[in-house]
Amino acid sequence: MTRVALVSPYALSVFGGVQEQVLAMSRELSRRDASVLVVAPDSADASVQDTPARVERLGRRWSVPANGSRAPLALSPLAARRARELMRAFRPDVVHFHEPFAPVLGWDVLHAHEYAAVATFHRSGDGPALRLTRPVLAYLARGLDVSAAVSPAAAATLESAVRLHPTVLYNGFEVERFVEVPREVQTGVTVVCLGRLEERKGVATVVDAVRHHNDRPGDRWRLVVIGDGPQRAALEARAGRDDAVTFVGAVDDAAKRAWLRRASVAVAAATHGESFGLVILEAMASEVPVVASDIPGYREAAAGFATLFAPGDAHGLERALTTALATASPDRLAAARSHARTWSMAGLVDRYVELYDRARGMFRVTR
Repeated sequence: MTRVALVSPYALSVFGGVQEQVLAMSRELSRRDASVLVVAPDSADASVQDTPARVERLGRRWSVPANGSRAPLALSPLAARRARELMRAFRPDVVHFHEPFAPVLGWDVLHAHEYAAVATFHRSGDGPALRLTRPVLAYLARGLDVSAAVSPAAAATLESAVRLHPTVLYNGFEVERFVEVPREVQTGVTVVCLGRLEERKGVATVVDAVRHHNDRPGDRWRLVVIGDGPQRAALEARAGRDDAVTFVGAVDDAAKRAWLRRASVAVAAATHGESFGLVILEAMASEVPVVASDIPGYREAAAGFATLFAPGDAHGLERALTTALATASPDRLAAARSHARTWSMAGLVDRYVELYDRARGMFRVTR
């Protein structure tokens, strides 16, 4: 039986794309009879994760500014040492690091390089953190046997930072999970916006677009904002006392999928910093029309199956929502769902199993 350790530098107690990838991958590997260990920050988190894998949480969780967002990291060297002790007890065939350069949970394991090591890089975009830490990152990169990136943009970031040349794969997801809940047809239009409530996610633009529409005579749109973050209070104030705008806060994966099945249309409005638009594909898999800001990561994921608008343009978003609602049809939704299936987690794990085998071979050569 293959033994795989998945290391997330970000706490599973906080919603995020990397965390979702780690958990989905753990489920798919478990379906293939692999023995899977997930290691992540936040020893105070006692929640039960939706995976048959063993989950270990280490260190205190800190919220650290990163790439226009805030990353829920463990910054304790003790947590990093404890992660290495867990690996020695688990004896993995492969350690799979997600964002291995994010401090510091996986650094001791990465530096020791006692097991075959595969890395997935999700981040795109340069910044002071990358420029100022290049010598450290280059040193850590020596502990990797094989690397992958979720998009060409993420690969370009990595190549610029440390001269690694990763295999470009994609973010995968479990397509069939998004139709497990029956579709709920709502009375009136329900716009769903999902993501962390921070400036770069563009939720303010969504609030403004819906309120602009509702200020005019005619049918009103309901907006449901799913997620939490530092901008929540400001966004609630921006929405005023409009009872058509609801903030439901952070939800678990099952509740997220249920909300998508209730949506008339889903919106992804980020202004920048998205290496890939997995949330767009999840909405397509849920048989929901999608409106997205016209940024590289979203444009690549949408591939012509979503209605695009200029980032930050509330009037353009309102027009795009009107267009998406007017042109939705069973054939268009089926075509979009077929497109989304291209990013299935099962297909992605097939590719990673090949990388695991390659990493094990390279690791044996260096021992």
